Amino acid sequence: MGAEVMPNGGVYFRVWAPKCKSVAVQIGTDAQLATGEIIDLGTEDNGYFSARVPNASHGMLYKFKLKGGSFPDPASRFQPEGPHGPSQIVDARKFKWTDEKWQGIPRDGQIIYEMHIGTFTREGTWGAAMEQLPELARLGITAIEVMPVAEFPGRFGWGYDGVDLFAPTHLYGTPDEFRLFINRAHTLGIGVILDVVYNHIGPDGNYLKQFSDDYFTDRHQNEWGEAINFDGENSGPVREFFVSNAACWIDEFHLDGLRLDATHQIFDSSAEHVLAVMARKVREAGGKRATYLVAENEAQFSKLVRPFEEGGYGLDALWNDDFHHSAKVAATGRMEAYYGGYRGAPQEFISAAKWGYLYQGQWYKWQGKHRGGPAFGVEPNRFVNFLQNHDQVANSLRGWRLQNLTSPGRLRALTAWLLLAPGTPMLFQGQEFAASTPFLYFADHKPELAKLVLKGRKEGLKQFPSISSAEAEPILDAPEREETFLRCKLDFSERAKHSSTYDLHRDLIKFRRNDRVFSKPRPGGVDGAVLGPEAFVLRFFGENGDDRLLLVNLGLDLNLDPAPEPLLAPLEGSTWKITWSSESPRYGGCGMGALNQAGCWTIAAQSAVVMEPDPHATLSQVLH
Repeated sequence: MGAEVMPNGGVYFRVWAPKCKSVAVQIGTDAQLATGEIIDLGTEDNGYFSARVPNASHGMLYKFKLKGGSFPDPASRFQPEGPHGPSQIVDARKFKWTDEKWQGIPRDGQIIYEMHIGTFTREGTWGAAMEQLPELARLGITAIEVMPVAEFPGRFGWGYDGVDLFAPTHLYGTPDEFRLFINRAHTLGIGVILDVVYNHIGPDGNYLKQFSDDYFTDRHQNEWGEAINFDGENSGPVREFFVSNAACWIDEFHLDGLRLDATHQIFDSSAEHVLAVMARKVREAGGKRATYLVAENEAQFSKLVRPFEEGGYGLDALWNDDFHHSAKVAATGRMEAYYGGYRGAPQEFISAAKWGYLYQGQWYKWQGKHRGGPAFGVEPNRFVNFLQNHDQVANSLRGWRLQNLTSPGRLRALTAWLLLAPGTPMLFQGQEFAASTPFLYFADHKPELAKLVLKGRKEGLKQFPSISSAEAEPILDAPEREETFLRCKLDFSERAKHSSTYDLHRDLIKFRRNDRVFSKPRPGGVDGAVLGPEAFVLRFFGENGDDRLLLVNLGLDLNLDPAPEPLLAPLEGSTWKITWSSESPRYGGCGMGALNQAGCWTIAAQSAVVMEPDPHATLSQVLH
């Protein structure tokens, strides 16, 4: 679908428009489109129209002429003037890739970095973001997860109200500049995953109904507008449109995978769920390159990552909100709204390490229903864990990051837990250097729509009693104000100003990558025990007794005397030695003394410690 430049010249146009009796394409240059050549498209079966136009070429502008007017191509590859302007013919083959040896990204060993291009740099462009890639590589990032870039209205926004799903927004640069960003990332050993939205279409600039009413359905209720018609009458071409979009990003942009937004709002009762179809098509588009598919699924159904042969959808990973919510409660002590289902207790951290999701079918009081389903047997790396992401930072009064809401020691300990736990860790942009800039909700809409968006935003945040109070409401930043957007741009000079935090993240990532045990999390490879009201131990089992202990204490100094916990016991003929501590002065800590002396374990307040066997221990040390 769209405008395809042909190898032997000309452009082949194809569009699904069953609502129309006839469709024509109008072609021209920037100054001549209104008076450009008009060519009628021929009819195909099932509501498609198509034609090859010999004198059309790369770079020319076009619109489809329907009975109701002229509109952009639903499968446009670029909208240089935004979603309301003309589409541009793009020849994806013109770009000269140099990543022929790139093998993609496997499921194992990933360190993901969530990025919003508009605020990641001051310039907010692909080119400026590309300049930072070497530093991300030095940090140890293996995959960048880019927030949605499908063309959306206005001068700034999160991107979740995209309307031209095949066209990267003109706000960040041209399609080839996006390709250059990806190509450069690959040369540095970094994969790129794109956040895509297949659960709804934005309200402004959405012209799909001019072509067919069947893109949407009222058979399902969607949180953000009309639900996509994946399983109703005439849904076949709709499914083709979205599945083709998923494959297009992999094929035409060499992307390494997709993050599927809010999959619980993708409704499909078909024999084969559209997500499973997408997974197959993405794998086909990737060819020999390994592709990575991760889903946000608030319902927490592990079926999404089960293999096809077991009736699953064949995705690679799931965002783990349980991990975040429990950690947020432990860090802040706040349990309002959806955090009310968590206590931030040591057993929650242990269970998250062993089983991924905490809710696997139990009653979830906040929603008043059972949440999730069994996830036993799901490999640890299929759960993407995080302490911060775009939603959770912004779902607060001031858009503050976690360092503003907890103590330095507790945050260092939680960071160690995130980066050493068995799941796949994800950082949110700026987290690695404790960015002082907030991350707020921003969206540049027309005045009428902006009022509705602000109203909806306030309604959504009313679930937090503290935010919905009369004194708090005036503090909320208006999403449509440019200042709200500008305040969120990162300041990279803070890498040096907050070097202790930066060193903490870089060292932990390196530790995870190079350590024989932490680098290879496996099912059943970890066990844990509660040691105190806010303390726990995880034991990671390596080969031939090459185990690791991760001791985390988020509370007061803890003295274990006695310590009748077998997970603390060393192997025969050895003892434990400290190999890493969050309390190192290098990270802004206060130093760490010996933990195990004469059988008494002393674990410092708000700290995390890694220990490994010391085979060179003396007999006296072993006996004690």
